[in-house]
Amino acid sequence: MNITSQKICIMKTQEQFEILSRHSEKRTKCLVYTRVMGYHRPVESFNTGKKGEHQQRKHFTENENGNAGL
Repeated sequence: MNITSQKICIMKTQEQFEILSRHSEKRTKCLVYTRVMGYHRPVESFNTGKKGEHQQRKHFTENENGNAGL
């Protein structure tokens, strides 16, 4: 990552923080569920190792014709 892209990332982070701070009273907690061993569990109940694995997963969207795209 070069210096320009680092500055852009920092600026985006600061801008996002400011937006979230202005609208903090409107925010609500969002539970994220994932399918594990055939049933759904909230990610917040995972142990540290499982949370790390979940963050490293690649997410995809399914197109109308059934093909998956990353």
